[in-house]
Order: sequence, then C-alpha cells, then structure tokens
Amino acid sequence: MKSLHVRSYAKINLCLNITGKREDGFHELDMVMLPISLHDSLVIDKLNKSPDNFVTVDDFSIGSFTYNLATFSIDKLQSIYKFDQKFRILIHKVIPIQAGLGGGSSNAACTMKAVNTLLNLGATDEQLMEIGKSLGCDIPFFVKCEPARCQGIGEKTTPIKIKNNYYVLIVKPEAGCSTREVYAVADTMDLTSCDVDTVIKALEEGDDELLASSISNALQAPAISLVPAIQAIIDELKADGLKIVQMSGSGSAVFALSTDKKLLKRVFKKLANKYQVELAKVLKK
Repeated sequence: MKSLHVRSYAKINLCLNITGKREDGFHELDMVMLPISLHDSLVIDKLNKSPDNFVTVDDFSIGSFTYNLATFSIDKLQSIYKFDQKFRILIHKVIPIQAGLGGGSSNAACTMKAVNTLLNLGATDEQLMEIGKSLGCDIPFFVKCEPARCQGIGEKTTPIKIKNNYYVLIVKPEAGCSTREVYAVADTMDLTSCDVDTVIKALEEGDDELLASSISNALQAPAISLVPAIQAIIDELKADGLKIVQMSGSGSAVFALSTDKKLLKRVFKKLANKYQVELAKVLKK
C-alpha cells in the first residue's frame, strides 16, 4: 500500500468547562465533544528517496499560519518507531480555520493513523492517543472520533451515547479566534460552567429541552469580547427558532443543533450571504 485517502472530521463542543490551570500553562478541561460530518480530505503518499516530508494545503486563507501539526505528528511517530520513510500529504481544506472546530488536530490524528496503517506499525488507538496528546489537546479525541466526554487537557476520553439523529448548522463570522488569545482573556474573567452529567443525560435520553438549557462554553464570553459578531450570530440563530445554540471550542464558529433538517436548511439559506455557513450531521460512530 503506497497511499491512503482519508476524511478528517470536525467537532463541536456541547460543553466546555475550565476546571483549573496547570503549572505548564495548559488548562484542565471537562468537555463533551461530538464529531460531525464536515471534513477535510487528506491524501497521504509514501515518498521514495526523499529527505523530507511535504505537507501541502490548498486553503490560501491560512496565510501566515504555520500549518505543521500533520508534519509534527509524522516526526513524533518517527522518533518512537524509528522508521526512515518520508511522506507527502495533500490537505483539501473545508473545515474553517480559527473556528474552534478542531481542523488542525483532526488532520494530525488522521495523519498518524494513516502512517500507522501504511507502515504496519501496529500502534493501538490508545497508543496513538498517548502520542497525540503531546502535540495537541484535541488530537486524542480525533483518534477514535466518536462522541465523548474529554477531561484533563483533553486526553482522557470516555465514549457517550446519543439517542437522537442530529443535524448541525455551522456559522462562522469573517473574523477567527486565536486559541491563545481567547484563553488569555479567559484567565482574567469569571467563567460560566455547566453540569456535564446533565448534558450527557440529555443526549442519552434525547431530551432536547434539557440539552438546550444545560449546554455551556466557558470560552464563549471571552471570545465574544474579541469577536462581537459571535454574539450576533447566536442571537440570529435563536431568533430563527433554534434552541440548541452555542459557540464551539475557542471560536469563532457557532453551531445550531437540531433534528429538524428543514429548519436548518431555511436558516442556512438566510445566512449564507452574510457568513461562512456549513450544514452537517453529528456522527454517532
């Protein structure tokens, strides 16, 4: 096998609590994350007689961003498994950047899994999750890519069940959010929190009213202080009759979760000329 074509899925955060800050600067978290069908596409090829790995991204809006999580993931595997093989990775970007949807972490997780397959390294998901956590807090979640409660700095994942079949509308303003800047502002504020067990109960029982009243993102207020358009989008979605509405991750994308696909399509058409809008579905695994 010389190459693999893989889908690299995005995620949304139904709840995000900050429970502490460690000495190394990382924040302790307690989250519920759901994978969604919105995805980038990756082609990973073995290279013959190449001195380096090459990662190519087709999204020019990335601009000055150093897109290297995929490269770092190969380097990390090489340092552990001592292989010399080099790779070319072509990434077709669809997941918006600086949106809180985990695109870079998903790309890194998919790259690790692909290299593991192509080289028959024999690494288990648990081993890849352990390796990935040193590169990015969301990477362990994307190794298994299933609905989960994520704790610690994101590396401790516990699968959860979802009763309803949800669709999700993603709405992103023009401005993105720097994760580092959002956390820096969060460190200066009193933050909201939610009862994670109640959110999980609502998902398991299919209780949308309970879910709508229970979700919370501690980073939402800090992100809105940097990008006020986030609040405008939340208000618009709720005014259109959507109840399960929240910013994902560190922003700036906002999601609306619903079993009513027709309603989401109507809102999609209404907002598509103002924002970057995507319609997807929640992946149950």
